[in-house]
Amino acid sequence: MTIPFQPQLFGVHINVHLVLEYTAFFVAYRYYLFLRNQREDSISKSNRLSIILGAAIGAFIGSRVMGFLENPFLDFSVEGLLYLFNVKTIMGGLFGGLMGVEIAKRIIHENQSSGDLFTLPIVVGIFIGRIGCFLSGTTEFTYGKQTHFFMGIDLGDGRIRHPLALYELFFIAALFFFLRYLYVQNKLKSGQLFQLFMVLYFSFRFCIEFLKPNAFFILGLSTIQWLCIGCLLYYRKLFILIFKNAN
Repeated sequence: MTIPFQPQLFGVHINVHLVLEYTAFFVAYRYYLFLRNQREDSISKSNRLSIILGAAIGAFIGSRVMGFLENPFLDFSVEGLLYLFNVKTIMGGLFGGLMGVEIAKRIIHENQSSGDLFTLPIVVGIFIGRIGCFLSGTTEFTYGKQTHFFMGIDLGDGRIRHPLALYELFFIAALFFFLRYLYVQNKLKSGQLFQLFMVLYFSFRFCIEFLKPNAFFILGLSTIQWLCIGCLLYYRKLFILIFKNAN
């Protein structure tokens, strides 16, 4: 198999990344329904639906905004506008979804934490989506800098690069089993499982961004890294709690 992986079906090229992206949404939602049926949800169905809607709208907007800011340029041609509509990043989607949920909860006056039930499905969805990113090679901006590291791979441009999507697959797999263990134990306070996921994932992405051939920086950091810093500051109370428990 060569990368990028572009199979054909009846003479038509299949966009593997797009197929896996929709598969990720479907599997993640089915897994969410499975978990919701296993454990009683303290949030009513109507409010939960409003929260999901808020998350979806926030994720759509956030993913596009951060996708643009990752490599901003202004082009008012038809191709440029199509690029703005299609460019996206999971980091913006996660943080935008978080903001969308918080706004929705304020509107419907829901005070209970809602993220724990979404945590494991989100991790599964990211894992499936990252398979598509890896198979897309350099056609998606999820590849790394050139390297002599033993895990370097030719991702389609004839150069040996860090396979960042592959690194992330290893991390996400380990993160899933860790978070699932905590979910089964059910000893964390409501909302802390999702907070822990966000802190760990955004910390990982902050570090791995240094291996990415970014072209746009603000004070030496990429826009994704600044988003990671913003997310970690947002969850600063979790750091304080962990520090207090450690002492």
